[in-house]
Amino acid sequence: MNQHLTAEERVDIAKRCTWTGFAVNGLLSVLKILAGFIGHSGAMIADGIHSASDFITDIIVVVFIGISGKGANKEYRYGHGKFETFATFLISVALMAVAIGIFIDGFHKVVHVIDGEAIATPTMIALVMAAVSIIAKEALYQYTSRVGKQLDSAAVIANAWHHRSDAYSSIATLIGIGCAMALGDRWVVLDPLVAMVVSGFIAFVAGKIGIPAVKDLLEVSLPDEVNAEARKCIAATEGVITFHQLRSRRNGIVFVFDFHIKVDPRITVTEAHHISSNVEKNLDAHFPNCIAYIHIEPYRNERILDDGSCID
Repeated sequence: MNQHLTAEERVDIAKRCTWTGFAVNGLLSVLKILAGFIGHSGAMIADGIHSASDFITDIIVVVFIGISGKGANKEYRYGHGKFETFATFLISVALMAVAIGIFIDGFHKVVHVIDGEAIATPTMIALVMAAVSIIAKEALYQYTSRVGKQLDSAAVIANAWHHRSDAYSSIATLIGIGCAMALGDRWVVLDPLVAMVVSGFIAFVAGKIGIPAVKDLLEVSLPDEVNAEARKCIAATEGVITFHQLRSRRNGIVFVFDFHIKVDPRITVTEAHHISSNVEKNLDAHFPNCIAYIHIEPYRNERILDDGSCID
């Protein structure tokens, strides 16, 4: 994350990126759905509906990123970071709903073919539109992903993956339409089959971005490497003899740490407070804008472990 960006700048960059995606998605969804109807391709129509679903996620990102940029207040003492996590979760739910809808539609068409019903062979306009979609959505993914990583924004990165899932679906659509056109009427069933495969790609992406969001909402502990780095920061602070009961969680892009430090029982309260402040500074140097809740205790000859912590 760019540590020099203010909360307002971060929100502005995220919104500008998302509105760009909104405009591209709007144009693509209309063109793909029209190409699907004109070109007799159910896979292309499904692909267009997938692009249209990006409208929903783009709006979610714009709204919730704006809220997450607000600081702490009387009602939200820890800030509004969880709104961004919730937005990521909503995006994953929207993706999963799209995946289920596309799968059901494709399955019905396959059943109709098995029952002897004829479906139209896709035409060149659908094939060309699939190629255009692949190029446009991959470019949009690269741009959005770069901005998301710059801002360390899970919601923006999730939206980038939504763009790439659309590119994946367009690749599958391109293959299905191309095969249906090249192999003749007997293979037209490939078009709805590809739509079903596309739904699998989308469902996978939904899980990929949704599971971490759920973990953050349930306040699962931060990764082991983050906790290990935090232990080093605490143990390395002058005046800290040892520490214990380290707990961690994520609040949006902010890391939150709770722990107890043990200091020389003979020092003053003022000196102990100074040590605690230095611990916070050391943590903030490694994890910008983190929140640390530190309980101070006297050291009573507890056994110190290799990482500087002690037995509770």
